[in-house]
Amino acid sequence: MSEPASGPGSAPGPGPGPVRVWHRLAGACVLLDGFHALKHAVRFGAEVPVGVTSDRAAALALADELAPDVRDTLDRLLTEVPEATYTSLVPRPHPTAVAALAVRPAREANLERLAHVPREAPVVVLDQPRNLGNAGAVIRLAAGFGATGVVTTGTLDPWHPTVVRGGAGLHFATAVERLTVGELPPGPVFALDPEGEDIRGLKLPDDALLAFGSERSGLSAGLRARADHLVSLPMRPQVSSYNLATSVAMTLYHWSATGGASRIQNLSFGSGPASPA
Repeated sequence: MSEPASGPGSAPGPGPGPVRVWHRLAGACVLLDGFHALKHAVRFGAEVPVGVTSDRAAALALADELAPDVRDTLDRLLTEVPEATYTSLVPRPHPTAVAALAVRPAREANLERLAHVPREAPVVVLDQPRNLGNAGAVIRLAAGFGATGVVTTGTLDPWHPTVVRGGAGLHFATAVERLTVGELPPGPVFALDPEGEDIRGLKLPDDALLAFGSERSGLSAGLRARADHLVSLPMRPQVSSYNLATSVAMTLYHWSATGGASRIQNLSFGSGPASPA
C-alpha cells in the first residue's frame, strides 16, 4: 500500500507515515470512528497517536464550526490520505471521513475511579446487554450526565468499535469497564424492574449503582440478588418496555432533577446544536 508524500495540508509533521503507524498500533488501540468521536476523545484527554482523513480541509472546517476548542489539536493531528487508503483502515467509513486511534485508559485507573467513595454521581450498570449500539448510546448519556462510569456484565465488550462509535468517543469522559456482578463497585444497587417501586417517589443517592437488565431478558438472577432496591419507571399499560438508552436517560434525569447533579461541576443541561455520532 502506498502512502501519500507529505506536503502542505497533508501531514502534521515529519516522522513515520500515518498508515505505517496505524497498522503498528491498530491492534492495541481504540478506533475513533468519525469526527465527533475524535473531538470528544481529544476534549476529554485521550492520548491519540495518529489520525487520518480523506478531506482535511472539510474536517478542520467542521472543527471551526462545532469544536473550536480542539481545532488546533486536530490541525496538528490529522493527516490527509487518499480516500481508498482511509476506507481500507476502517470497517465502516464514517460520513465525516475522519478516523483516529487512541490509547485505551488503564483498567486499574478506571477501577479505582469506580470504587472511590464517596461518589458525586452514580455508576450505570448494564446487566448482560446484547446490543452494541444501545451500549454506546448509554455511554454517551452517562457522560452527558456526569455519571462516574458505565459497567457492563456478561459477554459484550463495552470498548468494541461499534460501541465506541455509538458513544461518540465519550468513553474517555467516564469510566467504562466490564465486570462480573461480584466485582461491582460499592454502593446501593437500584435495579430497574417493572415490579419495583415507582421511581417518582424516590431520591436516588449519588453513590448509587443504577442497574438495567438486558434488552431481551431483563435482570439476571445474580444482579437481582445483589439489588438493594427494585425501581420502576412510569409506563402506560400495555406498552411492553422502553428502549434501554431511554430507560437510562429517564433514570439519570430523575437523579439529576432531585438534586443529584448539584455538585457536578460544569454540567449544563442547556440545549446545543445536535450532531450525529
